[in-house]
Amino acid sequence: MRPGPAPLRPVQAGTTNRPRRRPDLTLPLPQRDPSLAVPLPLPPPSSSSASASATPPTASSQTPALSDLERLRRVGSGTGGTVWMVRHRPTGRIYALKVIYGNHEDAVRRQICREIEILRTADNPFVVRCHGMYDHAGEIQILLEYMDGGSLDGHRVSSERFLADVARQVLTGLAYLHRQHIVHRDIKPSNLLINTARQVKIADFGVSRILAQTMDPCNSSVGTIAYMSPERINTDLNHGIYNAYAGDIWSFGLSILEFYLGRFPFGEKLGRQGDWASLMCAICYSNPPEAPTTASPEFRSFIACCLQKDPARRLNALQLLQHPFITQSLHHSSSSSSSSHP
Repeated sequence: MRPGPAPLRPVQAGTTNRPRRRPDLTLPLPQRDPSLAVPLPLPPPSSSSASASATPPTASSQTPALSDLERLRRVGSGTGGTVWMVRHRPTGRIYALKVIYGNHEDAVRRQICREIEILRTADNPFVVRCHGMYDHAGEIQILLEYMDGGSLDGHRVSSERFLADVARQVLTGLAYLHRQHIVHRDIKPSNLLINTARQVKIADFGVSRILAQTMDPCNSSVGTIAYMSPERINTDLNHGIYNAYAGDIWSFGLSILEFYLGRFPFGEKLGRQGDWASLMCAICYSNPPEAPTTASPEFRSFIACCLQKDPARRLNALQLLQHPFITQSLHHSSSSSSSSHP
């Protein structure tokens, strides 16, 4: 006599019954309408500002709709994109809109979105404010604070007192970014902006680093490489260790020296027209550039503290703010203002 089939066991509570996978079944993802441009939401409030979360956001904290921005004129362009001066029609406020060329891969877009969310939290008077981002018709567009004086690229600053004020403002912005664990990686004269009030602010941090990884190397700017630190170009110089914060200081010092000289410190032709090999050899294997003997001892020392081949010997941003080149200029400025206002 054959045994009958085993009785079915009741399913016990808490037991999960996994359905069989059907790899042949797929659901199509909804297609994004490229004609729509949706601004990214503001980052969620931190726990320290939980009490302020109950208050409704103000109009200034919201990203303006792209359709409300009127392009007035082009204020800059390059291989990576174009910067427009735009006006917010409802308020009349002026912004800068950076339009980045190219159809970037989804992974790059997601990375840019993450970076933008970080940059939108940056709030410092010496850092260009990022107000939001749009993904519109395949183009990435970033809404920024407008600086009516443009960049300091190509400007010579012969006055050490004014140069010390420029250096102080940039260092204050760098110190803030470094405290927030944000590294610029592309400090150079064209990324230092000024307005008619002589306020100097750092621009183009974060996103420029991502885009540099996706650009065709043949189209990359020699100018960007020109301001890289030696250990970033040749990792063997520092036993493979790269301190990105110290790299920002090298780029900063080279930019300040360029303002004083009115030319690229390693040579004008090398910086503007030189080939990559000659430029990298000059940065990695020649002695660091120095301020001329006609400059003050304080300025010569200040530049030397920035342009050390050994990154461990470079002063950081906070230390440079205490350098006599900066502090003496502040003392002179306060003395002159007090004497003019008895």
